Amino acid sequence: MTAFLVSNKDEGVVSRRPIFLYLLIVTPMGLLTKFYQGPAEAWVNNYAGGILYELFWCLAVVLVWPRVSGWRTALWVFIVTSVLEFTQLWQTPLLESIRSTFIGRAFIGTSFSWLDFPHYVLGCLMGWACIQGLRKRKGTPESKVTASCMTI
Repeated sequence: MTAFLVSNKDEGVVSRRPIFLYLLIVTPMGLLTKFYQGPAEAWVNNYAGGILYELFWCLAVVLVWPRVSGWRTALWVFIVTSVLEFTQLWQTPLLESIRSTFIGRAFIGTSFSWLDFPHYVLGCLMGWACIQGLRKRKGTPESKVTASCMTI
């Protein structure tokens, strides 16, 4: 499976430092969507977190495997999180005990919604774009690599 995920040598390596910094921003933002009150509250509470959830996982994968292909990362994150979305249709005692905690609800969710999928796609596209923007190419100073993701 690792061979399938590894990018071409020409794509370069993603620097871990900016990925870690983005995760420090994306993680609390995603968690805070669950507590937001204000305009578009329902959308922020139910769907904005899904976008950030996908972005988080794309960045987390690249943090661990910096040579991973951006599009393959986004694809696999979408597949895995979609499977997790479908697990919300099952109400087993084990899943219910996990969902009884905030972290469990945040990671595996509580209710299935078809409307989550377009937001997952958007989050994965943002993850792919960020990975591509952070991709360190030969001869590119790290400051330019970091700045390229800031425009996303």
